Amino acid sequence: AALALDNGLARTPPMGWLHWERFLCATDCATDPSRCVSEQLFVEMADVMAAEGWRDAGYEFVCIDDCWMAPTRDEHGRLRADPKRFPSGIRKLADYVHSKGLKLGIYSDVGNKTCAGFPGSYDHYDLDAQTFASWGVDLLKFDGCNSGTLELLAEGYRRMSLALNKTGRSIVYSCEWPFYLRPVQQPNYTEIKQYCNHWRNFFDVYDSWSSIRSILDWTALHQDSIVKIAGPGGWNDPDMALVIGNFGLSWDQAVTQMAMWAIMAAPLFMSNDLRHISPEAKWLLQNKDVIAINQDPLGKQGYQITKDQKFELWERPLSGRAYAVAVLNRQEIGGPQNFTFSVTFLGNGLACNPACSVRQVLPVSRSWGVYSWVSSLSVEVNPTGTVLLKV
Repeated sequence: AALALDNGLARTPPMGWLHWERFLCATDCATDPSRCVSEQLFVEMADVMAAEGWRDAGYEFVCIDDCWMAPTRDEHGRLRADPKRFPSGIRKLADYVHSKGLKLGIYSDVGNKTCAGFPGSYDHYDLDAQTFASWGVDLLKFDGCNSGTLELLAEGYRRMSLALNKTGRSIVYSCEWPFYLRPVQQPNYTEIKQYCNHWRNFFDVYDSWSSIRSILDWTALHQDSIVKIAGPGGWNDPDMALVIGNFGLSWDQAVTQMAMWAIMAAPLFMSNDLRHISPEAKWLLQNKDVIAINQDPLGKQGYQITKDQKFELWERPLSGRAYAVAVLNRQEIGGPQNFTFSVTFLGNGLACNPACSVRQVLPVSRSWGVYSWVSSLSVEVNPTGTVLLKV
């Protein structure tokens, strides 16, 4: 049987924009058309992504999340878009997105209803895959609500993977499989990677520091079981949504999310309003050096190598014998603090042997010069902030 890896997709973590988190399930277009989950929202976001450098920075997917559907399937059993909010239909929307040099993502659910109560794909996997392919869809986010037993959940994720590949269209497959398994059993990541291109491990990201912090804590706690499986074709998704440019994060916390999602080799899907975003948030989200770390072709996920009461030290092996290094200050009180560590910590002692150059990438770009393998680095980091280095 064809498996997810056979389609050659997601050789690096996918990047794009999706409506969930910022726009949730807003369906009242009469009251607030600019924030409603509708054709208009995705057309306008595609326009901005093409015109304002987002596509050129690597953000290629425009993704529809839950709440796009009509409340019932059509007379042939097919899913359909809400006719008032998507009057032209998904095929026309996909054509428009493609005309901008972008790709369209869509959402469905392995169970009989989506998380918001719209029709799910249970017992319709082949039909729904064919429908999405006929519309020109390029990515499917497949949720796990209302799926019944764990056996039905697993069977549904496998069947939709095979159904997508059977269409002959290249469709990135974004799964929530391990997130719904974890309360009951340890996921089999080797099997999941056979079927999915990326898979969500943790709760929905919120526009808050506590949410970002909890995702990082969970990832560090479980890194022994998840880091080794990530690589070209399949990625751990800590919940992909970048909430940078919204309301809940300070500047230092926004820097931390961008730096740490790059270290974790996470899919980068912004959930914000690109029509109204600050120049600072745009600079951070479009930062070529950070994106290059996230998209590094070696495809190794980073991991935490040490922590104390105030600081965490993470590294990610990169191509060309380089390393990305993140120093995170976990304190939420006081001012900037210094963290000093020996470069022998990095790369099992090999990153700086016999010497290395160090460049700071975030929060500002600057060269730190050349260091020998017996050197120490001293890094000043703001509370809840991160300094990202390339060694």
